[in-house]
Amino acid sequence: MKRVIDALAGRLAVLMLRSLKRTDPERLAAFAAAVMRRVGAWLPEQRVGGANLAAAFPEKTEAARAAILREVWANMGRLGAEYVHLDTLWDAEAALRGEGRFEIDAATREILAEVRDDGLPALFFTAHTGSWEFLGPMMATFGLRTIVLYRPPNNAEVDASIRALRASKSSEVLATTRDAVPKILRALAAGRHVGMVVDQHFGNGADITFFGRPCKANATLARLARRIDCPIYGSRVIRLPGYRFRIEAVRFDAARDADGRIDVAATTQKINDVVESWVREFPDQWLWLHRRWR
Repeated sequence: MKRVIDALAGRLAVLMLRSLKRTDPERLAAFAAAVMRRVGAWLPEQRVGGANLAAAFPEKTEAARAAILREVWANMGRLGAEYVHLDTLWDAEAALRGEGRFEIDAATREILAEVRDDGLPALFFTAHTGSWEFLGPMMATFGLRTIVLYRPPNNAEVDASIRALRASKSSEVLATTRDAVPKILRALAAGRHVGMVVDQHFGNGADITFFGRPCKANATLARLARRIDCPIYGSRVIRLPGYRFRIEAVRFDAARDADGRIDVAATTQKINDVVESWVREFPDQWLWLHRRWR
């Protein structure tokens, strides 16, 4: 019976995704943002987000934190709408020319060209901030041979639909299953590039501090870099007024031990320091709704 229910739910979700693709992307995003501003306050994650913001920004007033949280919900609404239109919103030719909705500055273009042409494997980290799903299409557009790790939904039909949405203009995607790490190591050994989101709680991860509070962080990227010493970069998508976006990439220097090898714990801390700086810059664009500290 559970399989039948799951299958029906999956087909319903797929039909909904297909119907939403017929809508105007900008209007759908605005509508979803308005809805989530109202609905979010009644969801269980509202309490989690409020507690996280209070702990991270004790100096801010309660009203200021509440305003941030409303925009966090709005950002989540826009993200869902953009995900449906991922294959149409991203205009590769316009992005290459520096036109359209996406700003990509000279420094970022220089980094992308360097990664594309140096023949080396590379690791990219990002966070659940802004509209991060556009990073996959961006890397594909600029010629990076990138594999993007993602956490698959439990429903197989929904997962297949989501993979189809990503496939047309995005980088290759790889589910975070048990055999993911060997596949990534083989890809890096072949000179490919790997991207992953690193900012959520990870039970078996490294002990770090984030906003001055102890937590566990995913150390997979640092462990991969220790196994295959290669360049590391940070990347993010910043949401701008007027339904526009700015994509940034930055160089990152890993921490090393006395023998010159990458120090996994210290590098994981440095990565999260970068993420924290991003969150402090645009706190209303980060996913505060996750139980980051436990």
